[in-house]
Amino acid sequence: MWQEQNNKLYQKFTFRNFSEAFAFMTRVALEAEKMNHHPLWTNVYNQVEVWLSTHDAGDVITDKDRQLAKKIDAIVK
Repeated sequence: MWQEQNNKLYQKFTFRNFSEAFAFMTRVALEAEKMNHHPLWTNVYNQVEVWLSTHDAGDVITDKDRQLAKKIDAIVK
């Protein structure tokens, strides 16, 4: 579930292994590139943390972030 933290949408995802985490990141990267809206994220083994905000709007949450969050949720399902 996405949370608002420090003017960013945040969510931590946990997968069975590194390969699944990396595959998730690859799918998100393709969607982000289509939108020209890229996440701040980290990956350690099977965990991926994602922060979304719009840099052009002063690093706050905008509809672009909510749209990307929805696309990420669809990838996880």
